Amino acid sequence: MNIKKGDMVVVLAGKDKGKKAKVLNISKVTGRVHIEGVNMVNKRRKPKKSNEKGQTIQIAMPVDGSNVALWCNSCGKGRRVGSKMEGDKKVRVCVKCKGTI
Repeated sequence: MNIKKGDMVVVLAGKDKGKKAKVLNISKVTGRVHIEGVNMVNKRRKPKKSNEKGQTIQIAMPVDGSNVALWCNSCGKGRRVGSKMEGDKKVRVCVKCKGTI
C-alpha cells in the first residue's frame, strides 16, 4: 500500500464516494484505512456513572485501502502511485503526470 498517515486521499467507492480527506491511521495487516470524516457511524454509549446520561456518538470506521486513491495536487485528481529514485531517496510519483507527491 502506497498510502501513508497524513496523506490526502479521495474515496473511489461507497457512500462517501468523491470525498477528499486526510488519512488518520493505516492498518497494514487488514489493509484498511481510517479517513477523517469518512464512513461515519452512529454508536450508542451507555452511561458509566449513575448521574451520567447515555449518548450517541459518531465514529469514523475504516475503509478498504483499494477504495481510496492518493490525491495528486498537480493533476487535481485521485491517481495511482508509482515510485522513482531521486539521488539516493525513493520518491512517490503520479502515474499520469509524473509529478512528485
